[in-house]
Amino acid sequence: MAQAWKCAGLRWSAEGPVLRWAGGRSSALARGRRVAFAVAEGGVRTCVGARGNACPLRAAVPGRSTGARCEECARLDRAHSVAADTIADDPQPYRVYLAWFGPGLVKVGITARARGAARLLEQGAVCFSWLGCGPLMAARRTEELLRAALGVPDRIPYAHKRAVRAALPGDQAERTAEIAELHARAVALGGWPESLTPEPFEGVDHADVFGIGDPDRFPAAVGEVAELVAGGAIGGGLVAAAGPDLHLATERGVVVLDTRLMTGWELVAAGGDPCAVPVRGFREAAGVQDGLF
Repeated sequence: MAQAWKCAGLRWSAEGPVLRWAGGRSSALARGRRVAFAVAEGGVRTCVGARGNACPLRAAVPGRSTGARCEECARLDRAHSVAADTIADDPQPYRVYLAWFGPGLVKVGITARARGAARLLEQGAVCFSWLGCGPLMAARRTEELLRAALGVPDRIPYAHKRAVRAALPGDQAERTAEIAELHARAVALGGWPESLTPEPFEGVDHADVFGIGDPDRFPAAVGEVAELVAGGAIGGGLVAAAGPDLHLATERGVVVLDTRLMTGWELVAAGGDPCAVPVRGFREAAGVQDGLF
């Protein structure tokens, strides 16, 4: 009987993306590597728990959930989250940043200084620049100030990021131009907290890290995996990886797999380059979804 592995999510290291598995194992994901797996017939996706603790109910969770947590575990996980504004007394310094995912897709956010650029890699930011550094609440107030003054959000749906990824400018200067202009406007604003130190513009580009920097060698994806299902399989050569997404060259063309859909399933190795899972076309920027095919 094939050995079953349980995915614990994708993480970015200095060497690139790494798939983590329950029990501490990991798989480095170099471009060109073949990645293929299947869900056993009759398999059930179960809650991954919260804050390092197993779900006491081993509750079943929907296949389309990117969080893979039941309602109670999701509540516990967010109870200690900077992103959810439930922590206000973290003493470590935080940085404010501008991140660019494609033309018109810019967000402002904060991340702990100790994490470096890891948060930007995890989000799939094609390029970014730091704006300033200071205490958590000063960073949060600056984030809110810039959201209002610059008209940029603090979240961008992953579906929008995927939809534009194959049509990005091939020149790094073009990719960083939008955040360079917004950075200049941001530092010219009044009302920054005195405890937050502004940082000069320095555009950092991740296109080559993700494998999407050369538009002539980065094939457009035909769609994205909507969910994994019992008895389904997905796999192929790794064309690119950005944020939680793997671009796989399957038998149906390049398909984007959000690795957050893998968590909670028992997975086994699969042969060939299968695409026996529901796939949907990319949503437009306005959020209109194509039908399944």
